Amino acid sequence: MVSFSFAVLFLLFLMTSCAHSQVTSTKPKIISSAWLAGWHTANATPTFDLSNISWSKYTDVYFSFAMPTVKTQTLTLDGSNGDVLPSFVQQAHANGVNAHVSVGGWDGSIYFSTAVGSAENRTQFVKAVTDFATDYSLDGINFDWESPNDQGIGCNIVNANDTDNFLAFLQELRADPVGANLTLSAATGLTPFFDSDGTALTNVSAFADVFDFITVMNYDIWGSWSTAVGPNAPLNDSCAAKANQQGSAVSAVSAWYTAGMPVEKIVLGVASYGHSFSVNQTSAFVSGSSTELAAYPPFDATVFPLGDSWDTDAAEPDACGLLESNGGVYDFWSLIENGYLDAEGNFTSAFPHRFDECSQTPYLYVEDAGLMISFDNAESFTAKGNFIAEYGLAGFAMWEAGGDFNDILLDSIRSAVGLEDECEQ
Repeated sequence: MVSFSFAVLFLLFLMTSCAHSQVTSTKPKIISSAWLAGWHTANATPTFDLSNISWSKYTDVYFSFAMPTVKTQTLTLDGSNGDVLPSFVQQAHANGVNAHVSVGGWDGSIYFSTAVGSAENRTQFVKAVTDFATDYSLDGINFDWESPNDQGIGCNIVNANDTDNFLAFLQELRADPVGANLTLSAATGLTPFFDSDGTALTNVSAFADVFDFITVMNYDIWGSWSTAVGPNAPLNDSCAAKANQQGSAVSAVSAWYTAGMPVEKIVLGVASYGHSFSVNQTSAFVSGSSTELAAYPPFDATVFPLGDSWDTDAAEPDACGLLESNGGVYDFWSLIENGYLDAEGNFTSAFPHRFDECSQTPYLYVEDAGLMISFDNAESFTAKGNFIAEYGLAGFAMWEAGGDFNDILLDSIRSAVGLEDECEQ
């Protein structure tokens, strides 16, 4: 049972009548979706190609990423194995799945501000997006701008009017004959977009009018940039100490809903991966114990563990041309492949572990490597699916489809939101 602060409880109480009516009467189609990282469909170990997608379990899949370029009228698929996009769309449609392309991403948001920064550029960018959607027979475009009026990777062009310009672009896109028939969505942060003063909007109703839905990226909340080991994708944190409240699904949904985004237009982003941290044994365990893992232990911030075979290697420069640190990312499949979890995705006696009830997050510790990993498992996904169903959210989107193992995570959240029951009716 997830505990909530009084304020969050009150806000979510306001949603209950809407959520109850959706669950007990005519229910809208629940969005069961995931992003497909194009670069993992080739030249990756292991490769996750189109044949690995469990098409029958999805309503929507987002091919990632197309990116705005210095030429506003052009989108590029460089680095994302764009050659596979036509086959992606064909297979999605053959399986009754909506085919989207996600535009932007952490590495691909450098030129968003320019693309929407003037009336002339907005018109050119509308044409670039609609031509792209038409050429590839897409059903939708998912905008992943990280982030309007907020520096992301480090070399993004940023303008104080980014959010207003983004809205003006979306309104023009929605008025376009092609754009009018596209599903338009956004991958967002935990709080609404920033205004010209750098504070979160308190009224997003105009965005609610142009978006079919938003997907709140409830992950990367704690990582190598944090002061302690914490949950990558917490469901809730109002039950944690104040210092450990960095954001969660509960607070994010509350923030967007309070600002005017209907709950039935909010998709919860969920993570099929976790972060690793270098933690010595003294810090890893509760004082006086050799088995009980400590909550929020400190870690060595000078050490960047290398994660699984998909992890970012420190020898690779980022989109700004700077060398990145190892990401320390472990996809769910790799936790099983490395023997940290058993074949069903459960803890084993070989590695100390704990499950944080507040955030619904599992942790495990590899003692000989001094490695602590925070991730999501089937129990986490079930809790998030229950949250989605209880409060009438639009559905879920997993980053990324290839991170799962034998659909353990996918099946868990689908069952929790009631999709398996729907299939049986």
